[in-house]
Amino acid sequence: MTQAPAFEDLLALIQDRSAALRSSVAGSPDLDVCVPSCPDWSLRDLVEHLTEVHRFWAAAVGAGPSEKPPTVALVDDLPSADLLPRSAAATQELIAALRAAGPEEGCWTWWRDINVPTTSSAVARHQVREAAVHAFDAQLATGTPKPVPAAVALDGITEFIGVSHGTAGPWPHEPTRIGLHAAEGQSWLVDLTASTSHVTDGRHKTTADLHGSATNLFLTLHGRLPLDSLRSEGDRATLEYFLSWPDLG
Repeated sequence: MTQAPAFEDLLALIQDRSAALRSSVAGSPDLDVCVPSCPDWSLRDLVEHLTEVHRFWAAAVGAGPSEKPPTVALVDDLPSADLLPRSAAATQELIAALRAAGPEEGCWTWWRDINVPTTSSAVARHQVREAAVHAFDAQLATGTPKPVPAAVALDGITEFIGVSHGTAGPWPHEPTRIGLHAAEGQSWLVDLTASTSHVTDGRHKTTADLHGSATNLFLTLHGRLPLDSLRSEGDRATLEYFLSWPDLG
C-alpha cells in the first residue's frame, strides 16, 4: 500500500481538480445541461455543490476540534457570471484554512467512529477525492471526459475503502474478500463481513477480483463507470453487490 501524498501535495491536488471542474464548465455554453452521472443536477448545480462543500470544510477546519459541524450560511442563487469566480474563491478559502491549520490539527468530520484520522490532513485527502469525482462529472456533462490522474486515483481508492466503506455499516451479504488490482501495480484486498470492512494483506484468496487502470477502478467504485469497464474474475453477483455498497446516493 502506498503512502498518502504529502500535505502540500494534497492542497495542490485540490486546487488542480477543482480548476479542472471549472475549466470544463467554463467551456460549456449551457450551465443548465444535465450531468449524466448525477442526473438530478445541472452543471450549475455541480459548481454550486463543490463551492458549498469547500466553504463548509474551510469552516470546519478553521474551527479546530469540535463535536459539532460548523454552521455555514447558504448563498442564494447567483448570476451565472459570479458562479465560477465564487467557486474559485471558495477553493482558495479551503486551501488557506488547511494550510493555516497544518496537517495534524483536529477538526469535526463525519467519519468519527472509524480508524481514519479526524484531522485537517484527512479532510484534505477526502477533498482531493471529492473534487476529482466532480471534475469527471463536469467533463462527462460537457463531452470531454479525461482520466483521473493516476496519483489521485490510487490514493482515492485507498481513501474510499477507509472512509466510504468504513462508514457504510455492516456488509449485508455473506462474508467475502474482493481484490482490486490497478494496472499501475497497486492492489487492495478488501475483507467484508457483518462487523468490519478492512484491507488485508496479499496472502489471502479472494472471492472475486477487479482489474483495470487506477482511474477506471476509482471511477467504477464511485459509480461513474460500469462494472464492464473493468476486467472481472470470480463471482459477478458479489462484485455487483460490492459496487452498489455503500449507497453513494
